[in-house]
Amino acid sequence: MTMTNTERSTDGGATLIRNAEWVVAYDADGDCHRYLRDTDVAFRGDRFVDPGTLDRTDIEEVIDGRGLMIMPGFVNIHAHPGFETMLKGLTEEVGSRKLWMSSLYEYLFLFDTTSEGMVAATQVALSELMQSGVTTVCDLSTPHEGWIETLGASGMRAYAAPMFRSGRWYTENGHEVLYEWDIPKGRKRMETALAEIDAAIAHPSGRLSGMLCPAQIDTCDADMFLQAQAEAKTRGLRIQTHASQSVVDFQEIMRRHGRTPVGWLDELGLLGPDMIVGHGIFLDHNDWLRWPDSHDLGLLAETGTSVAHCPTVFIRRGITLQHIGRYLKAGVNLGLGTDTYPHNFLDEIRNAIYAARITSRDVAEVDARSLLHVATLGGARALGRSDIGRVSPGAKADFFTVDLRHPTMRPLYDPVRSLFYSAGERPVRDVYVDGRRVVKDGTALAFDIAAAMDRLEAAQRVSAADVEKYDWGQRPVSELMPPVL
Repeated sequence: MTMTNTERSTDGGATLIRNAEWVVAYDADGDCHRYLRDTDVAFRGDRFVDPGTLDRTDIEEVIDGRGLMIMPGFVNIHAHPGFETMLKGLTEEVGSRKLWMSSLYEYLFLFDTTSEGMVAATQVALSELMQSGVTTVCDLSTPHEGWIETLGASGMRAYAAPMFRSGRWYTENGHEVLYEWDIPKGRKRMETALAEIDAAIAHPSGRLSGMLCPAQIDTCDADMFLQAQAEAKTRGLRIQTHASQSVVDFQEIMRRHGRTPVGWLDELGLLGPDMIVGHGIFLDHNDWLRWPDSHDLGLLAETGTSVAHCPTVFIRRGITLQHIGRYLKAGVNLGLGTDTYPHNFLDEIRNAIYAARITSRDVAEVDARSLLHVATLGGARALGRSDIGRVSPGAKADFFTVDLRHPTMRPLYDPVRSLFYSAGERPVRDVYVDGRRVVKDGTALAFDIAAAMDRLEAAQRVSAADVEKYDWGQRPVSELMPPVL
């Protein structure tokens, strides 16, 4: 039966996937995944059920699982679908050489768009995410008209994380970062964000929630962080902020407070299981900083704070977290995020593995098994969820199927390894959230992707034409981001 945005196979009975060739199943004893071969998987409504508990009268639909792998849906804990999508083809090769290669301070705010442009960007990005196996996303966006409706229409499990701040960064010369503060305006932004979060939680789909997001550690004052924490506790929600994402923010927080960014968050009492640190690259052990002490990693582990690791956006600038293996061995919970375009989660997994091997200079430092955990169970833990990121009776029926006969998966020896290193999103066939099919035969169902892409391209053209209005040197886009040829 076809529905407006998604497909539900049954209205009350169970769906049985019979004889799935490979299943990545959850092992509760080890809190890990393990392979099952030639086995049945079943779900009823929005939950997995034990196939052994069903009799024939319970089963409404049977899917032939031969030639398929069943995977737990990926959990993306850090994405900016309403903005980053329209930068494709523009910012892959920019970075401020005089600001430690970051693209933030000189380039991030060169582009402006309308709510219509943000909705188009979000529709494209969410479709890309679903087509690469993502079933849960944390959307860190600026509140805009149509945002919550778009998240709800996607069919995904989504956390609206409207960003707010009490200051803004800017540069007048490309080598010095300055800050302009407006505390009252920041408080109004927080009020707007709280209203958006409440709207997400009240959405009739039941799949939306919210997250407090004081935008960056260097654009929010202490009172804003403490108020955000109080509001998060009142609502039972998580907090996420960008911190230790650049040498600039490390040095700025050290200048203001005599603490590292992680150390200052700890001083404020914000570290803990309810806090997600976006990026967390420039901790005091990072060799770019040449810092004499090394306490940050231990603080994150001791407090149970999670880190949202988003490798692609940083490796474009020659920057990497140092490194996943070290964080995991220290006991830090890691989740994965896309942050930038393309919103392709399997690309992000592969880049995370390769970046860690390069920085550690050790091929054995991180592997597909550890990234599978980060991409599913690590993200679920960061969100305080024990019912997603796993294929297990009682868990949410969030999963995707992989076509094992696809040429990119063959010859077949270890299917997860082949998916991560070789195939990427190409063999992802069907994706389900809450037992509803949101991707069919590799195509997301919620939106007219071609029409959304047309609107996105139109928004990009308008935005790129206005770049010189926002650049400190009034340089046009053709000078800042010249074509390859």
